[in-house]
This record gives sequence, C-alpha cells and structure tokens, in this order.
Amino acid sequence: MRIIFCAALSIVLSAVGSTQWTSQSSGTTARLRGVSAASSTVAWASGSGGAYARTTDGGVSWQSSVMPGAAELDFRDVEAVDANTAYLLSIGNGEQSRIYKTTDGGRDWKLQFTNHNEKAFFDAFAFWDARTGIAVSDPVDGKFILIKTTDGGATWKEIPRANSPSAIQGDGAFAASGTCIAVQGKRNVWFGTGGGASARVFGSTDGGLTWRDGSTPISAGNASSGIFSIAFRDARNGVIVGGDYKKENESSNNIATTTDGGATWALAKGSLLSGFRSAVTYVSGSRGSMLVAVGPSGSDYSVDNGASWKSLGSTGYHAVSFAGPDGWAVGENGRIGKYSAKELGR
Repeated sequence: MRIIFCAALSIVLSAVGSTQWTSQSSGTTARLRGVSAASSTVAWASGSGGAYARTTDGGVSWQSSVMPGAAELDFRDVEAVDANTAYLLSIGNGEQSRIYKTTDGGRDWKLQFTNHNEKAFFDAFAFWDARTGIAVSDPVDGKFILIKTTDGGATWKEIPRANSPSAIQGDGAFAASGTCIAVQGKRNVWFGTGGGASARVFGSTDGGLTWRDGSTPISAGNASSGIFSIAFRDARNGVIVGGDYKKENESSNNIATTTDGGATWALAKGSLLSGFRSAVTYVSGSRGSMLVAVGPSGSDYSVDNGASWKSLGSTGYHAVSFAGPDGWAVGENGRIGKYSAKELGR
C-alpha cells in the first residue's frame, strides 16, 4: 500500500518474560523495515536509502552497505536463502518497485524485476524455497497483481489477471514490514489487506493460480488500518496482526487467529497486544511454538497460539524474523535486536 511507512507453561512464561531484546550494532543509520533469518547465525536486513546488512556470526558483527545505484530505493523486504544468497524488494510506484538478487554475500546484485506498470505498487514477497517465490502489488483496475518465479528469480511472471483476487474500494496491502504475504508447504500462500471497508485474507492452495477470500475482525475502514502481517505455523493454523499505524498504542481488534487455513478468523479473547503491530512470526522449538509480534511502540509474545499476550518491552521495531528459537527485529536508525527462546528447545 502507498503508506510508506511468539515442567510447564509457567516455566516457559517466566523464562520468556525475563528476557528482552539484545541490542546489536548494524553499522547503518537507515530505517530498517525488512529482516530475514536464514539460520541461528545468518540473517539479512534491509531498509531505506538502498541499505542492506548481513550477519554470519549470529549478530556479533553486521556488515552494512548501500547498493550501488539504488540510494533512492526503499528496500521493505528481504528474503534470505543463506550467507551468500538473498533477494531484496523495493517499494514504490512504477519502476521504484524492483527485485534484486545476490549470490555472493552482497558484493554484487542482479536486477531481476522492474515494475513497468505505473499504477502498480509492490508491497512484499515470500519464498517457498530458494527458487520459488511470489510477490504482491496493490490493486490495479480492481485486481491485485501477483508475480511469481520458479527459477530463482531469473524470470518473474504475472499470474493471469483473470485469476487474481478482486479488490474493493480503498483496498490495498501494507508494505510496512514485508510480511503482509506468507507461504507454507509447497503451494500454500496467503496475503492480508486493509485500507478499505474491511480487512481480508486471500488464500491459495495451488501456488497462487486460484484464490479464495475470507473476512476478518481486524480494524479497517481507513487508509492507515488493516492487516499488516500474516504468518502460518502449518496449513491450518495462522495469525494476523495490525491495527491503525496512526494509533500506535491502541490495542483493540489488532490480533486474530485461524485454525482452518484462513477460511475464518477469531479475535484473541485474553490479554491483547499492547499496541499497533506491523509484524508477527512463529518461533519454533522442540517443546512447541510461540508467537512474537513487533511494532513501533514495542513487542509482545504469546505461548498459547495468540489467545493471550505479554510484553517483550517498549523498544520499537518494524519487522521480525526467526530461524528456530533465534531471531532478530529491526527498526529506526539502524536498530537491530536479537532474541533467543532457547528454553523452547530443551
């Protein structure tokens, strides 16, 4: 959207609640809006002014740079494959929306896709594997635009417009954290919307060829509200977060979950997120999973699949990503925080 802008449960709660994000030095002052963890040691981040950063030692050190010739681009999404390979997506109208790829740790970047539709505005992308990915744009002429690659980005092809989801007045996807679209398994994909009369989730089980839509109880109805992030633990269990980014501390109707693959969504009935949240992710361990959500007013975690939430602190972040129990969140002025939920892996 054109708004530029996770014995016993009590033991787990105690361990998680006493842990906060550990600050790390990114080496950049850029506004970081994308992060992707490839493993417990490798992660990539992206942001404004053509900036990107990478760590290969768990965040002990980060190497940051600005992509040559891309200082005017805002990289809202990054998808990490490994220490050498990553994709970057920049947002904006027309040719500002682009996709790049590196296979040598960021020394060189290849431009893979440039949007030539002046009405299109790409918000985010997601990858099933190193070669197969999908990206979503705001609607053009009443239809969302989706492009897909199956060859590692060598080619990006638009999904037939006749099969694309239909929009309602004011509809759009949010580019806040690069996580308004999520994939699972080999062919499942979902993306969330907002800005219009309602916040909806579109889902596909055939890699994006056909879609179904489902209404949600997330706050919507104006250009600053709706679903900002979506994540799925498996084919049936998922979570959406959002709210109104102009009301950072408001916590009503900003978290919902599904147990039927996104056909229906229910608001959390316990303690809620402590404010607007722009990103959410599942954190896995051998004892089970938790959820972590972040936003500009702080972060929260849940150990009961989103039914209730506890604060992880008031430090603001825009995006979050985990690989197993280890993960990173990124935010303003190059802010990077690391969190490790090792207790889940015992």
